[in-house]
Amino acid sequence: MIVQLGQIIDALGGELVGGLRDQEITRISPLETADAASISFLSNPRYATQMAASKAACVIVAPAMRDAAVMRGACIVVANPYVYFARLTQFWRAKKQGLKPSGIHSTAVVDATAVVGESAYIGPQCVVGAGARIGAGTVLSSRVTVADECEIGERCLLHPGVVIGADGFGFASDGASWIKIEQLGRVRIGNDVEIGANTCIDRGALDDTIIEDGVKIDNLVQIAHNVHIGAHSVIAGNVGIAGSARLGRNCSIGGAANILGHLTIADGTSISPTSMVTRSIHQPGLYTGIFPLQTNEQWEKNAASFKQLHVLRERIKKLEKALEAQKSNNGNS
Repeated sequence: MIVQLGQIIDALGGELVGGLRDQEITRISPLETADAASISFLSNPRYATQMAASKAACVIVAPAMRDAAVMRGACIVVANPYVYFARLTQFWRAKKQGLKPSGIHSTAVVDATAVVGESAYIGPQCVVGAGARIGAGTVLSSRVTVADECEIGERCLLHPGVVIGADGFGFASDGASWIKIEQLGRVRIGNDVEIGANTCIDRGALDDTIIEDGVKIDNLVQIAHNVHIGAHSVIAGNVGIAGSARLGRNCSIGGAANILGHLTIADGTSISPTSMVTRSIHQPGLYTGIFPLQTNEQWEKNAASFKQLHVLRERIKKLEKALEAQKSNNGNS
């Protein structure tokens, strides 16, 4: 595929400096592997030396890097190069693949009572259950299951193998066996949500599991019954969120992190990868928690001590200073 720089500017904006509108671009490339027909981008000034050495026909840069970019060659100057790059990839795919698919694939199974919105696409071997609702412009790529009565908003993208609305994990013990608690709620997903391959979102036990607008979820994520995820949060691969946890808006959950049930996570909170969240977080910030596996009794004792580690360190420093002073006084006497 060939695109001219002028076409990119017309579609996405930005200021073209030191280049020609009819310059032909055949690929989007990283700085280090770009060639004379590539367009690349620089979002972090730390990689300015890579930009200077790059063979790219054009580089997308922020205003602060304009002069350095012009010394190398053509550039497009924009406020946020990384966001511009993201939009460029969308522009590129649309040019390459044409219009998004719509309709229902011949191998899909869609219940007669389900509602599929205008311009939605139900891909190969997908299953849409009774009373389910799929919003306009939403794409179920392949082998996606949307169970009975679950709702998906507009312009969502569900990657292969996603399961929406399987039963939540609910059982009551009578002392001898486990008695299933029927899961009577639904899953409700807002607009502009993307869900990665083989992710599972369980239906609620009584109330609904809710995923608000703009949430982005990676592959192999497990979201249990009655979880509520606030708008525009992002969740990386292999995360597990237990039942009835509530995440605020604009949260960021790193890969393989786990959040226990019935916890509340404040808006704007970030959780580091592999962290185990065992308590509610009421103040936004970056949180990290990794602890060795041990008996629960040992863990409780050590966790209590760990919380006092800073205080204990300061007390030890004071004791050490006092001992040094005492030794000095004894030596002078």
